[in-house]
Amino acid sequence: MIRFSSVVLTLMLLPAASSAFDYEAQRSSFIEREQALAKNTDGLPEAQRLGELIDLYFEYSMLEYPEFATFIGHPAGHDRWTDNSMTAIERRNEDTRRSLQLLEKFDRDVLQGIDRLNYDLLLEETRQQVEGIDFPQHLLAITQLNGIQQDPVQLFNVMPAQTVEQVADIVARMEALPDLINQVMIHLNAGLQQGVTPPQVTLRDVPGQIAALLSEEPMDSALMTRFRNRPNTISKKEWSRLTRKARRVYRKSIVPAYRKLHDFFVNRYLPGARRTIAATDLPDGEAWYAFRVRQMTTTQLTPVQIHELGRSEVKRIRAEMDQVIENTGFDGNFAAFTEFLRTDPQFYFDSAADLITAYRDISKRADAATVHVIGKLPRLPYGVEAIPDFIAKSQTTAYYQQGSQEAGRAGTFFANTYNLKTRPKWEMEALSLHEAVPGHHLQLSLQAEIDMPWFRRFGGKTAFVEGWGLYSESLGVEMGFYQDPYSKFGQLTYEMWRAIRLVVDTGMHALDWSRDDAIEFFKQNASKTEHDIVVEIDRYIVWPAQALAYKIGELKIKELRARAEQALGDAFDVRLFHDAVLGNGALPLSVLESVIDEWIVRQQQRSASVN
Repeated sequence: MIRFSSVVLTLMLLPAASSAFDYEAQRSSFIEREQALAKNTDGLPEAQRLGELIDLYFEYSMLEYPEFATFIGHPAGHDRWTDNSMTAIERRNEDTRRSLQLLEKFDRDVLQGIDRLNYDLLLEETRQQVEGIDFPQHLLAITQLNGIQQDPVQLFNVMPAQTVEQVADIVARMEALPDLINQVMIHLNAGLQQGVTPPQVTLRDVPGQIAALLSEEPMDSALMTRFRNRPNTISKKEWSRLTRKARRVYRKSIVPAYRKLHDFFVNRYLPGARRTIAATDLPDGEAWYAFRVRQMTTTQLTPVQIHELGRSEVKRIRAEMDQVIENTGFDGNFAAFTEFLRTDPQFYFDSAADLITAYRDISKRADAATVHVIGKLPRLPYGVEAIPDFIAKSQTTAYYQQGSQEAGRAGTFFANTYNLKTRPKWEMEALSLHEAVPGHHLQLSLQAEIDMPWFRRFGGKTAFVEGWGLYSESLGVEMGFYQDPYSKFGQLTYEMWRAIRLVVDTGMHALDWSRDDAIEFFKQNASKTEHDIVVEIDRYIVWPAQALAYKIGELKIKELRARAEQALGDAFDVRLFHDAVLGNGALPLSVLESVIDEWIVRQQQRSASVN
């Protein structure tokens, strides 16, 4: 799973005041240039006009979403937040509709090759954004997995802090937090009135997450992490001045604002949140969930079709798991074996430090083995860290935070060390391959290096990104992992986990399943610990359809590999195949299929010419 990447950048934040920043002037300039390109007053060829429009939309994104600029290492806007007032939301919706009208008037027939692909992807993305306007996602401003109680900490921790100006930007954003928190409360209150909230049962840990940010000693708060160690590039005098200001802002402004949010959340929002769990129970929920399914899978599959596919995959993987159990010589049935895996002390570490060290060891071995299955490797390094304590209880087993060459920030594989008796050793190899290499870190870092438009370098489709992550787990066999039967069972458990998602996500959101139904189905078919199962089910509840992307994407990549192997025979090279899959970024699955079909033809022609 990916956190805080441009694929899922959903911060709902407000602008900080800046005397040097003139938003209206920049916005007026953008509209004027967009109108000139719409009218094509300079008589540009269509491909050049498209390229200039794409560049203009990059400037627009940096203007409207300064957190995104920070994340990718762009120099502008580090002292501001995105304006998420209703006025701003409506203004951006108007901009998106206008952009779609402009794009639909392009002459696609005169565009060729990469220009046509860029146009098709941008047009489809914009159409989807316009369709999404009908669904008030902004009212779901807090879940147990993201929101104002988590996102600012993550943003502060990726902001550069090597100069006085950079640290001053962090302080400026801190000064805006009270207004930001108030804005979130406005959205939450509107959600209560309109019946648009996450289910109450999923929000149980949020009050604790908010409270964990508050401390009598400012430096103990996660919000102040960047002020605990002075960089050598800043003098002691300047560091002392900036730290004093940050401490003052924290005590006098941030703490009261978060206490107000905590009281509102505990006394009004949590009691008023909906008791049902299905996305289809939200206003216009059936259409909303159907939109999410299309968005996340990049297919036209219906929830019922996905549900049945999931059941078929569960059955297939279960047969493989039963075979592994038989091979171990274990005396007992599937339920007894999974209970053994969940409870036997040999499968667990006694310290968080040992768990993280073991993940680092696996990742280092994976780095060396990846060259056997991937031709082109990224330049950006990555590290392995523990998920911060204040959010770990409600977080999933692990996630990846994308790095940035421009920002000088490595990628990070975050592993959960909360409750060590729920973190078995047998799941670690599969998880590492998914989150780091050859999974998310490799794919996203390579994508950022490809010479293609910004919206493709820093964006992409979840079905591809998470499908590649899951597919990467299966590459562990070719890379020399899963040598003991428990790790192999762990890999199958993780594949089963993603197949279960197809069943329980659609079950809860479209087929009247209860939360308990979903938890029980999970328990019956996978050996993950009960804590992990509950956290996962609650994740699927608040992120409808996101979990469908993994298995749908993985199955498509495996299908395309089988097709290529059959077509090319002895000429098939797995490294070249993977380079072809990864070489155009995170594409919709139908576009990926076309890319690989064309690659197969080229490989056949090359093979024929050699012979």
